[in-house]
Amino acid sequence: MALIVQKFGGSSVKDAEHLRNVAEIVTSRYREGNDVVVVVSAQGDTTDDLIEKAKEINPNGSKREMDQLMTAGEQISAALLAMTIENMGFPAVSLLGWQAGFTTSSAYGSARIKRVDPERIRAELSRRNIVVVTGFQGLNRYDDMTTLGRGGSDTSAVAIAAAMHADLCQIYTDVDGVYTADPRKVNGARKLDFISYDEMLELATLGAQVLNNRSVEMAKKYHIELEVLSSLTREKGTIVKEVTNVEKMLITGVAKDDNIARLSILGVPDRPGLAFKIFSKLAQKNINVDIILQSIGRNGTKDISFTVEKDKMQSAIDLLRDYIETLGATAIVADDNVAKVSIVGSGMESHPGVAADMFEALFEANINIRMISTSEIKISVLIDKADGARAVQTIHDKFFDALS
Repeated sequence: MALIVQKFGGSSVKDAEHLRNVAEIVTSRYREGNDVVVVVSAQGDTTDDLIEKAKEINPNGSKREMDQLMTAGEQISAALLAMTIENMGFPAVSLLGWQAGFTTSSAYGSARIKRVDPERIRAELSRRNIVVVTGFQGLNRYDDMTTLGRGGSDTSAVAIAAAMHADLCQIYTDVDGVYTADPRKVNGARKLDFISYDEMLELATLGAQVLNNRSVEMAKKYHIELEVLSSLTREKGTIVKEVTNVEKMLITGVAKDDNIARLSILGVPDRPGLAFKIFSKLAQKNINVDIILQSIGRNGTKDISFTVEKDKMQSAIDLLRDYIETLGATAIVADDNVAKVSIVGSGMESHPGVAADMFEALFEANINIRMISTSEIKISVLIDKADGARAVQTIHDKFFDALS
């Protein structure tokens, strides 16, 4: 008998038909004699609908009250799935995040898991119940409900798997695995049999919407193998694990992120310490910075450009606008009409010329590169947003057509 943790996203539980399909998947593993813990997201567009309802009432509602509202979506899904399983003749119980033992930080809307005490889950499993847990949420030290941010149900599932030393953690999505690019948007995208934690983490961070990046970080930390698969096709999915084989693919995937903006601070005095002051200010406000480019100093000044999430752009501008006079800079320029396109692959560590191939593909498509960022297993470029989809396709063709 094994302990299996299964997570189902909002599209998998969006209505009664889909709930019955999920219940079939869950009970099939239960009938094999396994203990089964299920983590669910809110149905379909429920979370977005709740946000809109809140805006109708109070566009500036407190983060605490928003979390009280947001947790309702997962509660509905969990109760409905438990009822569906019961209706099929199997024992089931739904638990809220706090009932399942999730203690979090107090950062409403983006809380971090501090501890998982699965005592209640173990007790329910000992009674041979299928346990359905609300993902995305927990309880802070003030006994307030908190949410983990978008994609938090993935993190909830991995956290339970880690705390209970589960034998398998399956993440069910609306695609049947991890692909070399989004198969809904890129012709010729291929499903991968497996992918390393590091590659999956890069892809998740760079815009691939298959897995939440925090869940991958946690899976790597606690050595939890993940299987990404579809709740609709029942086909074998993609395994996310530590990959040690030497015959790695050169490139694992291509990703695009439109939720990005570029900021440039012009005329920064060319002296030590100013870059530190700029980015420490942003860090204090939890504004994450990605690609950074600093120009060569001229006439005693330099320009510093960097990217942030689009919804943090105005906050960054407001913060820095009051600060540029102190710095001695001349202006701030912002542009949110950009996209970040990236290639990821651990194979590029030992293969020179990968960047040249990527840039050649963009040149042949007449796509201009604004900024470049690299690491051992990643190359990212900033381009015009209008060129984003075409860039992904042409880069994918460059690297994967040769494998056909």
